[in-house]
Amino acid sequence: MTDTLLLLKDSLKRAAAKAVDLVYPARCPVCDNAAPYGEKICLDCLRSLKALRYPWCEKCGKKLNFGEGICGDCKRNEHSFVRCRSVFEYPCISNPVYRFKYLGRREYAAFFAESSVKILGDYLAMTKPDAIVCVPLSKKKMLKRGYNQAEDYAGEVSKLTNIPFYPGALKRVRNTAPMKLLSPAERQKNLKNAFKSGQSVVKSKRILLIDDIYTTGATTDACAKVLLEAGAESVYCMTLASGAGI
Repeated sequence: MTDTLLLLKDSLKRAAAKAVDLVYPARCPVCDNAAPYGEKICLDCLRSLKALRYPWCEKCGKKLNFGEGICGDCKRNEHSFVRCRSVFEYPCISNPVYRFKYLGRREYAAFFAESSVKILGDYLAMTKPDAIVCVPLSKKKMLKRGYNQAEDYAGEVSKLTNIPFYPGALKRVRNTAPMKLLSPAERQKNLKNAFKSGQSVVKSKRILLIDDIYTTGATTDACAKVLLEAGAESVYCMTLASGAGI
C-alpha cells in the first residue's frame, strides 16, 4: 500500500470517528449527559472528582484519614500482592462505577484509563509491570451482563501504556456469593478456589492486576495468589477507587 493510500485511509478513519462522535457523543461518566465535543467528561464534572491523595496505606492504597504507614486492615491481614493503589476516593466515583459496571456504560473505560495513567503514572513507572491482568467474571455474570468492566478498563490502560494485556490469564471457575454483606473472613472463604490461571504467560513476569473497586482485598488477594502459584514474579494491583482505611 502506497503512502498516499495510507494517508487517505487514516484520514477516512479520523473522519468516521468524528462523525460517530457527533451523532453519538460520549457520555460524561459523572453526570451521564453528552460530554462536550471531543471530550470524555464535562469540565465542571471533572472538578468534582477527587483523586486519592496521600496519606494512603502503603500496602493496600486506601486513604488514611490521619497518620501514615500501614492501615489497620493490612496490619491484621497479610496480602499476596506487593502493593495496591487506587485512582479516586470512592464516594465521588461510586455512581459512575455503578453505571460502568451494571448499566452498560462501557465508554467510561477510556476516561477511567486516562485518569489512571495520569494520576498513577509514578506508581506504574515504579512497578514496571510486564503484563496486565484483570479480575475475571464468572460465566454466569458474563452471560447476564455481556461484558466485564474490569476487562474494558484494563484493555484501555494497556492501549495507553503499551503494557501487554492478557484477559485470559485468570479465569473464575466457581460462582461466588455477593460480597457486600460478608465479613472479611467470609469473603476469603467465599473466594477459596474460585480462580485459576488460564495462561502460562504470567510466568516470571511482574503483573499489574486491575479491578474496579478495592474493599477488603479478598478478591485481589485470591487472584494474586493464583498468579503467584502460576509462576508470576510479583503482583501489583490498581483499582479505580477504594474506601478509607482504618
